Amino acid sequence: MNAITLIIIYLTVINFISFTVMGVDKHKARKRSWRIPESTLFVLALIGGSIGSIIGMHFFHHKTRHWYFLYGMPAILIIQALIVIALVTSPIEFLVM
Repeated sequence: MNAITLIIIYLTVINFISFTVMGVDKHKARKRSWRIPESTLFVLALIGGSIGSIIGMHFFHHKTRHWYFLYGMPAILIIQALIVIALVTSPIEFLVM
């Protein structure tokens, strides 16, 4: 398995987890049960799950009234995309095994 395949698998898994956690937190909010900390939701987005978090926010209608989620999650995604673009267009060659 090469590095690109591992990255794709990682991003798929972390985005699925982020999406699922948004749904679980919404369910817990409705039940007035123990909640998942907002910091956990942001960490999941920061480590690669920003797309899953954004989709989960809108799919479950969760955290869409909080400005820091409404603007923070897309900001994380934009920063991650800029980092990827910078790495891809960089004159430095990365060794892919």
